[in-house]
Amino acid sequence: MIDLHYFPTPNGWKVSIALEELELPYRIVECNIARGEQFEPTFLEISPNNRIPAIVDNEPAGGGPPIPVFESGAILHYLAEKTGRLLPADPRLRVQAIEWMYWQMANQGPMCGQAGHFRNYAPTKLDYPIERYTTEARRLYVMLDQRLADRRYIAEELSMADILSWPWIQMRDHHAQSLDDLPNLRRWFEELGERPAFQRGLAAGAELAAGMEGGMDDEAKKNLFGHD
Repeated sequence: MIDLHYFPTPNGWKVSIALEELELPYRIVECNIARGEQFEPTFLEISPNNRIPAIVDNEPAGGGPPIPVFESGAILHYLAEKTGRLLPADPRLRVQAIEWMYWQMANQGPMCGQAGHFRNYAPTKLDYPIERYTTEARRLYVMLDQRLADRRYIAEELSMADILSWPWIQMRDHHAQSLDDLPNLRRWFEELGERPAFQRGLAAGAELAAGMEGGMDDEAKKNLFGHD
């Protein structure tokens, strides 16, 4: 059994989708980031960067004590190595998948996250960061569309690279992006969205965000954006 310390966000969805695709048994351990639970000492022992998601694998390969893992990219890489799935065996395809996993963690996630923040949550609307990050998000959307022009998946076969990137496209309205003129990206996004494991992973723990449909209150904004 794997403990998934979780809140339903794009980064959280990466892990719930991966666990569903891999058919690994897991239980959700709520970490309500809007209420500051990511700063609790017990959580920081698992995830010192005070970010979800994190996992604890209670039955690691080879036995021994449980293994905690934080950072969504590291978690998916760990799960792929644990199961021997969702990273291609062919070394050329494998390195492509790993490249695009790093691309997601270093580019798509941070840039789209900043676009979403400055467009939707910043207390003062500043033109420069809004334009900077929205334009960069657009560049990355176009880059992914071009990558998918002649292949079904990012690294030829379904891999952790797809699972890392898909949830952020789910939030495209948040980044002021559209798939209307990105046919390859739209095809890939819709095809993956039809997979039952993606649907189950996206729905996992949805009730944890109850009450936030109308937006974030001041406490949530402080815990997400202003905590020292």
